[in-house]
Amino acid sequence: MKKISIKELKENPVKLFDDSWALITAGDEKGFNTMTASWGGMGELWNRDVCFIFVRPQRYTYEFIEKSDRFTLSFYGDQWKKALSFCGTKSGRDFDKAKETGLTPLFIDETTTFEQARITVVCKKIAFQDMSPEGFLDKSIEKNYAQGDYHRIYVGEIVSVYTE
Repeated sequence: MKKISIKELKENPVKLFDDSWALITAGDEKGFNTMTASWGGMGELWNRDVCFIFVRPQRYTYEFIEKSDRFTLSFYGDQWKKALSFCGTKSGRDFDKAKETGLTPLFIDETTTFEQARITVVCKKIAFQDMSPEGFLDKSIEKNYAQGDYHRIYVGEIVSVYTE
């Protein structure tokens, strides 16, 4: 993997999240979990390069993000879509996602990604905010929360980016 600046990334972040999906991974050699995300973004906030992700509290990955200072966003080629689908629909409480999907954990920069990633963005948590319906100006957003399980938004400062 080659380390680059986020400003050298040639890929469109909207397309990456929407079309390719991402794995959000937190934890280290002692324990980690990953989940698939198609919501998120990258940009500039507080004079820092950042990403923002959304994680529901019932997700197993939530526990690892809460305990960790860092997390990764990693993006994959189309041949990994089935693996990402598995990681988004099965819980790490019940399955060893790496074993089940053939993804090989890679421990870098005090966190975890996978060797098969085309792009890995390493982030340091700098803020979070819990979503609530009072903040929805467009009330149709509420349909995404039939069970009242509102996401926690994490803002992560981008500390490194790796590409194939």
